[in-house]
Amino acid sequence: MAPPIVALRDVGLADGAAMLFEGVSLALGRGERACLVGRNGAGKSTLLRLLLGEIEPDDGERIISPGLRIALVAQEPAIVGETLQAWAEAGRAVPHLARAALESVGLDPASPATNLSGGETRRAALARAFAEAPDVLLLDEPTNHLDILAIEALEARLARQRTALLVVSHDRAFLERVSQRCFWLDRGRVRRLDAPFGEFDAWAEGILAAEDETDRRISKQVEREERWLAFGVTARRARNEGRRRRLLALRADKAKRMAGGRSEAKLAAVSSSRSGSVVIEAKAISKTLGGRRLIDGFSTRILRGEKVAILGPNGAGKTTLLGLLFGRMAPDAGEVRLGASIELAFASQTRAELAPDKTLIEILAPAGGDQIMVRGRPRHVAGYAADFLFRSEQLRQPVRSLSGGERGQLLLTLALAKPSNLLVLDEPTNDLDMETLTLLEDLLADYEGTVILVSHDRDFVERLATSTIALNGQGAVVETPGGWRDFVQQNPDFFARPPDGAPPRRREAPDRPKAAAAKLSYRDQRRLEELEAEAPRLADRIAELEGRLADPGFYARDPAAFERAGRDLAATRAALAAAEEAWLELESRREALGLGAGEGAP
Repeated sequence: MAPPIVALRDVGLADGAAMLFEGVSLALGRGERACLVGRNGAGKSTLLRLLLGEIEPDDGERIISPGLRIALVAQEPAIVGETLQAWAEAGRAVPHLARAALESVGLDPASPATNLSGGETRRAALARAFAEAPDVLLLDEPTNHLDILAIEALEARLARQRTALLVVSHDRAFLERVSQRCFWLDRGRVRRLDAPFGEFDAWAEGILAAEDETDRRISKQVEREERWLAFGVTARRARNEGRRRRLLALRADKAKRMAGGRSEAKLAAVSSSRSGSVVIEAKAISKTLGGRRLIDGFSTRILRGEKVAILGPNGAGKTTLLGLLFGRMAPDAGEVRLGASIELAFASQTRAELAPDKTLIEILAPAGGDQIMVRGRPRHVAGYAADFLFRSEQLRQPVRSLSGGERGQLLLTLALAKPSNLLVLDEPTNDLDMETLTLLEDLLADYEGTVILVSHDRDFVERLATSTIALNGQGAVVETPGGWRDFVQQNPDFFARPPDGAPPRRREAPDRPKAAAAKLSYRDQRRLEELEAEAPRLADRIAELEGRLADPGFYARDPAAFERAGRDLAATRAALAAAEEAWLELESRREALGLGAGEGAP
């Protein structure tokens, strides 16, 4: 590991009467690429400011190499100045580098530094940081408001940089591509994993499992729910086989309907608690705005219970498509029909309804009292807020005291309290931590109504979507059964821009998905057989470890061996869950090909 060029040693910082950190140490070496993860409100942004030297710790020290240049892209950048060029130069960037950096992210340096969209603000902040040519780059939720193309461009640029990097992000796909090391801020202390983010979940789950086993064996009354709130919610992702199976079945059903002609479900009136079978039907709709053809002849049918993701570059027409689908805007051609008995709940990324001076309890229960109506039933505010990981003491705090992620949580808390059978979420993942993202995934997966999701989070879309609708900003709109990976595989060049001066390329949604292979490949069939043999072996190992840990004298005889066994048990459970999920995916593929057990490769 490279020697540190900036570090915090035994740092403590108080937040009022409570300690936010105590004894925290964190170091970055030259060229090192690390991520910092933890719950919303844990203090991740504060740690970045401590590293920057913007605030001083109450205890401990900050150590920095002489002449070191550090740049921070804040979670909510404030862009000020007459022009973007002037704002970029207000840092340490020389004029020509500031101009080049702004142009590289698609911004005009002469543009006013006011009335910027969220995406423009984020790109301007990144451009200024890159133009300063820092030795250390601190990024706080850098993918917020960026579209998928911009995120991939940022990943590529970071891969070329030799700058030391510490990034706070909820975007799992982004972290897997840019990190070499992980810092976990958990309950006021920092743990370090000397491995990329892809190994983080199993490692963190192992730590928590070992802690739980140790605490239980020495008869301490540990509340397991606290562990779940700390991080354990993430571990449920790998184990939920039934949910994964249902999602695959829904995607397969969507593919069949798109391939074989649309079903003849009618717009039927049903009880107010459920929508009709068909929620939205659009036929050959087109729309031109500002002289740009955004949507050209797009058709879709969204049925009750589907989870539909809408994605595309900023400005491609995602908001326009939503307006057309919900009747807020008339198409230039084609028609849209809404189903019967629709009750809509909408969560916007603007968060305009969150008045900064109001407390959480005033936002959740505006009529007063301590009750909130949740989907038609009264609940205590504190209990409902706890479902979304808010502590009871936070209810009396003003909204302005919340972190960006906590404000996102509050917006979701409001939206999901409303009676609805159609939920529309516009960039719901912005600022959320991974625990809250996993909670949101669980809520949406179990939501009985229909979900339409606008998102640039590739991992989130992959885990939830039954189908994906993509716009390229040149009129083409395609719908693909499945999530992000399915879309990319079937439409690899969809977002490619035409050469300068060439007309936009027109692509129609395919009549049917690409034909599947007639049989499993030799490699897949071999892997399926290996997994079927591996699962019983892992299950036997789990039983063996559980038996050892059940020995009441084990901990007293050898505490270190007991902790190793606990970590081994957690890792083996994670390995079994991963093997089962891989087996399920291959088995579902084999079933989709109509093969019997044992059939596949020749």
